[in-house]
This record gives sequence, structure tokens and C-alpha cells, in this order.
Amino acid sequence: MTDTVRVFVNGRGLDAPAGGTALDAVAVHSAADASAVREGALVVTDSRGLPIPADTPLFNGALFRLIPNRVRDGADPATQFET
Repeated sequence: MTDTVRVFVNGRGLDAPAGGTALDAVAVHSAADASAVREGALVVTDSRGLPIPADTPLFNGALFRLIPNRVRDGADPATQFET
């Protein structure tokens, strides 16, 4: 058994630790991005763009993308027309 698995983060192929998590793969990609995921500024998604938990187990060929975590604007859109 090998010590690493081949994964992709934002299209870049990486060798991440076998038995690791999506966050471990992000850390191999970029320590700053891993920190941003921990802080909630970035979200890890799967190959379809659906958010996944950062502790998702790695597997060979896994595809992850990082996207900004945007807060929804809860304001009533009609208020922009009030004077």
C-alpha cells in the first residue's frame, strides 16, 4: 500500500496522505487556503460543485474545488426602492 493518494484541488494534481481528509489535500495545495477553510472563508466542494465536509476521507482521483463562502443577503430586495 502506498503512503499517498492522487487527488486534485482546483485542477492541480497532488499527492496527499493516504487516509487523510479533504482538508489535508487542501493543506498540500496551499497552507493559506487550508487556514481559510478552517476559518470558514473558503468552502471545499466536490467535482460537481456541491459543498462537502472538510473531514471527507480522501480517495484516489478525488476532485476538490475551493470557493469563497459568501453570506446570503437577508435584506428585503424591495427596500432598495424606498425613498
